[in-house]
Amino acid sequence: QVQLVESGGGLVQAGGSLRLSCAASGRTDRTYAMGWFRQAPGKEREFVAAISWSGGITDYVDSVKGRFTISRAYAENTAYLHLNSLKPEDTAVYYCAAAETFAVVVPRGQYSYGYWGQGTQVTVSS
Repeated sequence: QVQLVESGGGLVQAGGSLRLSCAASGRTDRTYAMGWFRQAPGKEREFVAAISWSGGITDYVDSVKGRFTISRAYAENTAYLHLNSLKPEDTAVYYCAAAETFAVVVPRGQYSYGYWGQGTQVTVSS
């Protein structure tokens, strides 16, 4: 199995930027699609972005398109989520997740992911 650890969250003003990192350890010799989800207080966890194991396909929820970018660095066993033009409504705990798969897919459903990090808090002030 694989272990995931997120970092990079924090407090930022509206319009600012952050870069979230998700470091993987363990069975990194397998192929995983990587996803980012977020959960705001009192709300359901929602899909934010995903990247295929090949890195060639990405997907984003409409509310972050053009502002967030997902990427991965294989040599570092790390996935990233670049958050730009942040809005107060982006405030949430952000989780990264891994879905072991040979298929070139970008799952949106959280139940497609078998491995999760502990989350990192992003707070955007107005």
